[in-house]
Amino acid sequence: MPMISVKCPYDIPQSVLKKLSSIIAETIGKPEQYVMAVASHANVMMSGSTDAAAFVEVQSIGGLSPEINRNLSGKICGLLQDNLHIPAGRIYITFQPFTADAWGCNGSTFA
Repeated sequence: MPMISVKCPYDIPQSVLKKLSSIIAETIGKPEQYVMAVASHANVMMSGSTDAAAFVEVQSIGGLSPEINRNLSGKICGLLQDNLHIPAGRIYITFQPFTADAWGCNGSTFA
């Protein structure tokens, strides 16, 4: 049920999505079989500039906390900087916890 979504002006290789999926599973402590990693192309402007930037959303039923979020932020920024050459200072990340009744799959919810 954890999901990471990355929007940036680049095509994101499957290998980077796989690494993001692993980071989410390991850091949040959920089995990777439940993690979804999504990438989409987006025109991004940050600080009045179209230089490389990304917007990342992390959502999960449980597992998020201030400490986990800081840890994820460092790992996600490092990965995107190393693999896509997006400076960490040009990556915004939101962390969104959900309750089990607010997340659906397979015709039902996780509640």
